This record gives sequence, C-alpha cells and structure tokens, in this order.
Amino acid sequence: MSILLAAACPAAPASAQVTGEEALSFPSLTMDDALFLSGRVEEAEPVTLTGRLRLPGSTGGPVPAIVLLHGSDGARSAAAWNWAGVFARAGYASFRIDSYTARGFDEIYTNQGGVGEFNNVVDAFEALRLLAADPRIDRNRIAVMGFSRGGIPALYSAMTRFEALYAPEGLQFAAHLPFYPPCNFELERELEVGPQPIRAFHGDADVWNPLPVCADYVERLKSAGADASITVYPGAHHSFDHPGSPSYNVVGEAQTSRACFRREEGGVLVNAATGAPFSWADGCVEMGPAVQMNPQAMAAAERDVLDVLDAVFGR
Repeated sequence: MSILLAAACPAAPASAQVTGEEALSFPSLTMDDALFLSGRVEEAEPVTLTGRLRLPGSTGGPVPAIVLLHGSDGARSAAAWNWAGVFARAGYASFRIDSYTARGFDEIYTNQGGVGEFNNVVDAFEALRLLAADPRIDRNRIAVMGFSRGGIPALYSAMTRFEALYAPEGLQFAAHLPFYPPCNFELERELEVGPQPIRAFHGDADVWNPLPVCADYVERLKSAGADASITVYPGAHHSFDHPGSPSYNVVGEAQTSRACFRREEGGVLVNAATGAPFSWADGCVEMGPAVQMNPQAMAAAERDVLDVLDAVFGR
C-alpha cells in the first residue's frame, strides 16, 4: 500500500570514471515506533529529506543502485561515504540518505530516542520510489544497505508486513544488506519476508550491537525458508568499515541498547524484562560502546558485498 504520492541493462565497467554527487530531495514521514508498527500513517508528520545520488560515469544505460542509510552518527557518516565510492568504482549508483538533518538532529547516538528506530524503513522505501522513477536507474535492480541504526531499515524492510504498509506499489528492494544492526527485537510476523536475499555483515567483537542476537535472527529466518545469511568477521568491532575510526574508540556519550531486549505487543515495543513500554531511560540502556575500523575486515567486506551485488544484479 502506498503512503505517499510521488512522483535489465548493462552496467558500467569497474574502471568507469566517477562523477560528482547530485543532491535530491524527497518526501517521507516522521513516525515514532508505535505509529510505525501500527501503521498509523495518518498521525505521522510529513518531512522532506535530502540524499546524494552518485552515478558511475559512461554507464551506457540505466544502472543498478544501492540506497545507503547512515548510522546514529548521521549524514557525516564516513562508512556510507566510503561505500558510495566503492560502488561508483564498480559501476553502480548509490543514494546516501540524510535521515536526521530535516528532523532536527546532526546525530542521535547521544539521544537514541530522538528518531524512532524503525522510522528509517519509511525513508528507505521513499528513496526506492524516487530512484525507480529516475530513467538513469534500473528500477528492478535497487538494493538497500545500512550501517548500525541504518541496518534496521536495511534488514527489516524485508518484512512483507512493512512492505505492504510502506513500499511503493509494485516495487521491492532487490537485496537487503544490513551491517552490524541492532537485532534485539521480537516483532510480530518477523519471519515473514520476501524472496529477495538478505545478507547481513557483522564483527564478532562488536560491543555496540553484539553479534549473537543477529546471528540468531538470521538463523531463524533461514529455518523459515528465507534466503538469508550472515557473514562474520573475526576480531572486528562495531563500524569496522568506518574509515574515520582507525583506533579503538570508546564513545562515552553514546547510548546502546545491547543489554535490552524489546518485544512488540499490540504495536508497542516493550522491555521484555519489565513488561513496560521500552524507553531509552530504561535501566538496561548502557553508555560507552566502542568502535574501531578493521582494514582486513573492511577489505573483505567490500569483496563480499560486490560478489553479492554482482550476483543479484546479473553482472
């Protein structure tokens, strides 16, 4: 069901010249998690977001594209910026969404409740609508990729429940590529996903969004018949693909829900330990998670992701 009215070709070779970025605006909605989960779009607040489209040069026709969703560090994210370059060099377009500035935030790691955790699923689907209408983009070959908080929409946009509520009619993402997302949720109908591949990427040393709950969710998806897998990088910390974090950095002012588990009950996320609606003021919320780039894991992830996309996009 559409919530907003908006407005198989050869890809470029890996050696294609990279062009500059183009700023594009598109409509979305601001929703807290209760509004999102219950589908109460009539209560949402309209917002106009921006994103940066990067195209490879000398494409020769419509190209595949990847929607990129930053983490709680916001639009300044070096991870999303770096991946845009990786994709351009490989002959793919990318669209880096800024989900925070128009909502009044530069970052939200110091205030994780500032934006609903699932709000960016709507942003991702509206970016899909925008790109699908662009004649330079192959509407049938658009993937979604996100990092940390951005990994939530990259992962959970695969749920058919959310597709029915928020995806543009007749459009689906060709692949879902979440990087080290929080997976400490139990959502209604969470094992009902589309046939498109879900490929998660995580470090086993991650102390911001620990691996086990994501590995468990992916395993349950696989057992339910989904095309899902997770690639684990030994010794890799959170943001292992973030060029701006070369040393181990404890982010003392950052909030993490790593010790929390949230269960959906009647469209509300509740703290499984207390049974009360979850809040970022809950006692399970901790401070001071850490990040660190891992050059070996980052290089391996670049190869792994391009292998996935080349297969999905028919390269």
